[in-house]
Amino acid sequence: MLFGKKSGKAGGEMSFLEHLEELRWHLVRSAIAICVLAVVAFFEKEFIFDSIILAPKSPDFATYRFLCWLGHLLNMGDSLCISKIPFTLINIDMSGQFSTHMWVSAMAGLVVGFPYIIWELWRFIKPGLTENERKYTHGVVFFTSLLFLLGILFGYYMIAPMSINFLGSYQVSADVPNQIGLNSYISTVTTLTFSTGLVFELPIVIFFLTKIGIVSPVFLRTYRRHAIVIILIIAAIITPPDVASQLLVTFPLVLLYEISIFISVVVYNKKVVGK
Repeated sequence: MLFGKKSGKAGGEMSFLEHLEELRWHLVRSAIAICVLAVVAFFEKEFIFDSIILAPKSPDFATYRFLCWLGHLLNMGDSLCISKIPFTLINIDMSGQFSTHMWVSAMAGLVVGFPYIIWELWRFIKPGLTENERKYTHGVVFFTSLLFLLGILFGYYMIAPMSINFLGSYQVSADVPNQIGLNSYISTVTTLTFSTGLVFELPIVIFFLTKIGIVSPVFLRTYRRHAIVIILIIAAIITPPDVASQLLVTFPLVLLYEISIFISVVVYNKKVVGK
């Protein structure tokens, strides 16, 4: 268990305060890593904004070009091609662009530093595990980071451009052109991308919940329909109000849920055999 972690000073068990002190240093190192990466991102302003953040605003973005290619492949002509995204970005606050630059740099530091943060947390937890538990959780940092990266890529290349295209093109009247605030655009891109990265951690969450006995394969199968409803609600929250985007998010989340059931079965069976 966690509180059975050995102290380097006397070889005995660490007290609660010693655990807090140990955790504090892991968190401090994680915060330093995020700050260092944020500073690097701050000085790479052109790449971060022009090549990443603002890229989904351009019709030449990879997702739009793929959809156009797919439309031609399916003999649909230019029906899936996006040749124009009719909105302009504006900044109306004196410090708006600078504060946005700071915010994006911090988010970049957090996203890039996520694997290191998970590694630091794992270093804190690992000594409190039994040898058998360490064997079963081998590679947890890699798979946690991989799922987060896949979620980030899915959010950036699928959800964010669809949302930008839909919301940026939607008009209640031709007399009301879309002039989107910079903060609103940045918030949409970062929120959709980061939240998708977190949602993709579902298999890891199920792994640990099964490990500590909170959920079981039977529970997950019994409440599968309820889970799908929750997934639909999550998809509706993190996507614009159009059916295509919601289904685009729902399918991979349902797939992740099914994968989570399989992971839960494996973990549960190992627990039963271990007994």
